[in-house]
Amino acid sequence: MPYTPIVGSLGYILSPDARKVLLVHRSARLDDDQFGKYNGLGGKMLPDEDIATCMIREIREEAGVEVTAMTLRGTINWTNFGPKGEDWLGFVFLITAFSGEPRPASEEGPLAWVDLTELPLLPMWEGDRHFLPLVFDANPTPFHGFMPYERTRSAAWSYLRL
Repeated sequence: MPYTPIVGSLGYILSPDARKVLLVHRSARLDDDQFGKYNGLGGKMLPDEDIATCMIREIREEAGVEVTAMTLRGTINWTNFGPKGEDWLGFVFLITAFSGEPRPASEEGPLAWVDLTELPLLPMWEGDRHFLPLVFDANPTPFHGFMPYERTRSAAWSYLRL
């Protein structure tokens, strides 16, 4: 059977002083598979767009700001992810400049600027703790990761950075 993952973008917006990141607290809908977790912004790529356009659109829709500079930090192949056991191929971006003022909330929940040092303390997908340090480190080379899930728990993590 051919591998046909959902292709999506995941973006982390840095504050102008590069000490905080804008996250969504997924708390707006009780039926949300990510209910209660903090996450970056993003979503599914549409058939008529490339992944960079997808990221820019998702940031505009969810935060109400316009991306003016971003870097691809990596890709992740998530298999059997979440309660529905979906396969995702995610492109992870760091947004380093934007225009406008972020909204206080998106459809998924409130948006909050979180100090980078506080990330380990937040409720989030277990697997995010593996790749988030790579998103914010000083190495300019993108990482390419594989993270199989057993529904709601990551089963492994491996990556290449060449």
